[in-house]
Amino acid sequence: MSGAERAVPDAFGAVFAYVLSALVLTSMSPSGPLLQLAGLCAGALVTVGAVGSVLRRIPRFSTPADRVTLLRAIMVALCAVLAVPQLSTGRRTDLLLPILGGAAFLLDGLDGVVARRTGTSSAAGARFDSATDAALVLVLSVAAAPVAGPWTLAIGTMYYAFVAAGLIRPHLRAALPASTSRKAIGAFQPFALLIALLPGVPPLAAGVVPELALCLLAFSFARDVVQLERLHRAGVQEVPAGVV
Repeated sequence: MSGAERAVPDAFGAVFAYVLSALVLTSMSPSGPLLQLAGLCAGALVTVGAVGSVLRRIPRFSTPADRVTLLRAIMVALCAVLAVPQLSTGRRTDLLLPILGGAAFLLDGLDGVVARRTGTSSAAGARFDSATDAALVLVLSVAAAPVAGPWTLAIGTMYYAFVAAGLIRPHLRAALPASTSRKAIGAFQPFALLIALLPGVPPLAAGVVPELALCLLAFSFARDVVQLERLHRAGVQEVPAGVV
């Protein structure tokens, strides 16, 4: 089956996997019906966003790497099913959420490896991967809020604030030169939030590690904004992502 033929089955398979898994998780949840529904809706938003990333492509296609990213997105969606009710109740998360979140985090590099080895790398796949990364950080920041404090939501929403700023100032959507530090800071965000979510982690560490992550993230975004503004004033519309 070709990539074009795989797109719709992959999308519907992801939806089915989410619905089935989410219903199982919800049946085991001690939360009330309204909180369970809120969690299901949050997970559905993540799933719809992931499936839409595949189905909106013109021409439509799905690759082996996309299937890995879809798997990651379903894990993120299930984390949302667990995290949203706990945000309302203020209870500390159980071990299942950091296990799912940790699996989604560890699989982050696999889709890129698969894309390169199968010769199916694409800009659409890279955007899908980045969107899934952002969704993971957002969901984990929601889960960490009862543990470390509501300020962790700033970690999860900063990416989306940057995207929204790009709607007002389009030059902020231009590509930037590749940066090892940007990648490292981005990878540190879910790691720091997962540390806070692990049972038995001292309260000091559960707060300090995400605080460090937030400071680094704010620095990274501020540096990118300054660089993009300078490029805009210099009349440079876009810098190829591979330029150093």
